[in-house]
Amino acid sequence: MKAYPFVVSVCAASLLLSSVGFAHDATYMNEALNPSRLQGSGKLTWWGLHIYDASFYRGANPVSGEFAIDLRYQKSFSGNSIANRTIDEMKRIGVPEVQAVSWGKQLATFLPNVESGQSLTAIYLPKQGTIFFHDGKQIAQIPGVDFSKAFFGIWLDPKTSAPKLRTELLGQSCPPPLFNEAC
Repeated sequence: MKAYPFVVSVCAASLLLSSVGFAHDATYMNEALNPSRLQGSGKLTWWGLHIYDASFYRGANPVSGEFAIDLRYQKSFSGNSIANRTIDEMKRIGVPEVQAVSWGKQLATFLPNVESGQSLTAIYLPKQGTIFFHDGKQIAQIPGVDFSKAFFGIWLDPKTSAPKLRTELLGQSCPPPLFNEAC
């Protein structure tokens, strides 16, 4: 019975530390989205393997256009393999190969290797483009609406390779204005 207080203390400390981690994660999104609110979440599986958990966030004013996608990886991947998969997915939704390859090369210059439990987050801000974060730390920014529409289209375009995940991310709401899709 003497172990019980120790177990409770360890559990309480773990919860406290994990809350601090989550609070840090939300800070950069809240600053960009003023504040962020979760719209939907889901998980991507491929041949039964859990690849990542995805969360879609909108700003306080959904018509203003700011949004974010956070991917918490459940498997380890190299930055190059993530960039290559991004190229394939962009081409799938209709981005010309030359443009997708060009953007993929740009992504490969900064996308880090990820381990299980790590996250990559992309935030779209209409006047700034797409800002990338690795575990809450900014790693790059790519300006432009065309790149942003192609990149976020991987999850939000109706032609996505993961329509179930798209539905889970959007929930009962419309896609962001960037996609000009009627609801």
